[in-house]
Amino acid sequence: MIVYGHTPSPTLRRLVERLRLSPVRVVTLSFAAAIVLGTGLLLLPASSVGSAPTSLTDAAFTATSAVCLTGLITVDTAVHWTPFGHGVIVALIQVGGLGIMTLASLVVLLLANRIGLKARMNTAAEARTAGIGDVRDVVIGVVRLSLGIEALTAMALTARFAVGYDEPWPRAIWLGVFHAVSAFNNAGFAVFSDNIVGFATDPWICVPLMVAVILGGIGFPVLFEIGRRLRPATGRPWRPWSLTTRLTLGTTAALIVTGVGAVLALEWSHTLQPFGLADKILVAAFQGIMPRTAGFNSVDYGQMDDATLLVTDVLMFIGGGSGGTAGGIKVTTFAVLLFVILAEVRGEKSVTIFDRRIDTRVQRQALAVALIAVGLVMSSTLVLLAGTDFDLNALLFEVTSAFATVGLSTGITAQLPTWGQWLLILLMYLGRIGPITMVSALAARQRTRLYELPTERPHIG
Repeated sequence: MIVYGHTPSPTLRRLVERLRLSPVRVVTLSFAAAIVLGTGLLLLPASSVGSAPTSLTDAAFTATSAVCLTGLITVDTAVHWTPFGHGVIVALIQVGGLGIMTLASLVVLLLANRIGLKARMNTAAEARTAGIGDVRDVVIGVVRLSLGIEALTAMALTARFAVGYDEPWPRAIWLGVFHAVSAFNNAGFAVFSDNIVGFATDPWICVPLMVAVILGGIGFPVLFEIGRRLRPATGRPWRPWSLTTRLTLGTTAALIVTGVGAVLALEWSHTLQPFGLADKILVAAFQGIMPRTAGFNSVDYGQMDDATLLVTDVLMFIGGGSGGTAGGIKVTTFAVLLFVILAEVRGEKSVTIFDRRIDTRVQRQALAVALIAVGLVMSSTLVLLAGTDFDLNALLFEVTSAFATVGLSTGITAQLPTWGQWLLILLMYLGRIGPITMVSALAARQRTRLYELPTERPHIG
């Protein structure tokens, strides 16, 4: 990493030039390196309980799930891993949430108080910033915002665990910190064997988790813009909300309402049947929000109706906001495609959203991301369907959860064959770095044709 004010050695310069690593490649390799390191740490005897060693598949699956902020597990997090193993998992979650390049740039800032051009480009690719000039502020802002929200969530959870459940303060603090980090980073890991099922009717546990999940899932660019608007104006001219913020907030709100309503309607006399009215609303709200790609569950998804699983598949596939800790194809991608359809139905020549015309390149990128994601999910589901005895609903749910880095499961993850678990590992990795890589590559490839070919219209429909 080159920093202004320092002259790199000729050997280092030649190595960088020889590798010719683009920012996207650096981000991709960084995540892979974090997964390899995490796997190695989880393979250590100090990470697991008992004398039997952890298998390579279980260690790699857990490390990938943590770094990619998924939450799927092949072993019981509560009983398989030691406190050291839990510490490794929460560290991997934090690394995956903040982003490898964000952490690397923070180290550079702390050491040299300035940041190199290549590091700026790498961080811009990871954090989805508007340009490389604002990366320094973005890096500091991401770290402050993440740690601040995690700290507030941890304090709320710690107080509840200590006061409401008589946990010793050291353990209450650890439980608060672990689940706060897991919630804000949309990871869905819990140190309870039944995840959050034991706290399904406790709003003092569920509400802080839901708030942290929503804040982490809408994306850092949107959070930064909201933060700027909340500060008192100091002579700055008023500017309208950006299109990204309006699309993200509006679509997220609509999807949350849809998810909560669907769970209430479809599970009212099913998994919600034992609860009272207030508890039904709380549980439905929790499970309607978690497909934002968080992965916590307060009821057993293995007992849910097939219709609920299908609705959850769609919500998981869409995911959360760009530049945040959520996965999926992103709500902005989904919103752009909806407006493309609306414009075509209306017979309009161009696609407009909130009095802004959407560039055709953005429309093609959204379509490419969505269709490639559909192809990846469908092909992976087909492979598992042909090679295992599980039914379509369970496998589609598992594959979508892995690709969208959600972590919700009907309970079949540990029962899949080893090759099936490695397929999910690949899906989690592609789901985390895939949209970033794809959009960056599409944006970089701009070819100007010096002539136009004749137009012909094929039959559609």
